[in-house]
Amino acid sequence: MVNKIIALVFCSFLSVAIICSAPAGAEEVGKMTENIHWFGHDTFKITGEKVIFTDPFKLKKRDTADIILITHEHYDHCSSDDIKKIQGTATVIVAPSDCASKLSGNVKKVKPGDKLTVNGIDIEVVPAYNTNKQFHTKDRNWVGYIFTVNGQRIYIAGDTDHIPEMKTLGKIDIALLPVSGTYVMTAEEAVQAALDINPKVAIPMHYNSIVGTEKDASRFAEGLKGKVEVKILQEE
Repeated sequence: MVNKIIALVFCSFLSVAIICSAPAGAEEVGKMTENIHWFGHDTFKITGEKVIFTDPFKLKKRDTADIILITHEHYDHCSSDDIKKIQGTATVIVAPSDCASKLSGNVKKVKPGDKLTVNGIDIEVVPAYNTNKQFHTKDRNWVGYIFTVNGQRIYIAGDTDHIPEMKTLGKIDIALLPVSGTYVMTAEEAVQAALDINPKVAIPMHYNSIVGTEKDASRFAEGLKGKVEVKILQEE
């Protein structure tokens, strides 16, 4: 009798574990990503408790952000003209120090390893760097971010290669990953990164602007088929 009870408990636990680790279905992916808007390159607008923009670049219209997350100081990520298009009087900008010095307003300087809460949004600052090229070296302390919106932990990798730290990010619901190669990891390297991160949904970025094409996003999706759900967003 005891053995039967133990077996029943084990089976129930195994069923729950399988359900919890199952890849997100199309309907769930749609619900998870409906508040994420891609404006090209690494520029996203995420709406929820607050309006969050990442690396605004070549914005087509004005808006007002509650929080702006900047990953590094390159012109296509730390664009002061674009930041001004979405910067209101209460906007908080989070950025590495070499970018923050070029900006005005409420700017919070960060480095990898920092944790902060901005307007009720928990933000973790994580490393972003190249391993086999010199465009984004580790010593510059450029970053990616993990932030929680609508109960979902969203990771934007920044301009990075596939790095060991990706294995230690913890639970990630949505991962925004560069796929173009040249300055960042290739689609194939991004596949390996996604497998390390193991998000419910992965969204490719950093293509169709400066470097990369839709083929890179497609190769990324194909490489993760049956392993991690991929959502290729339409540029808005």
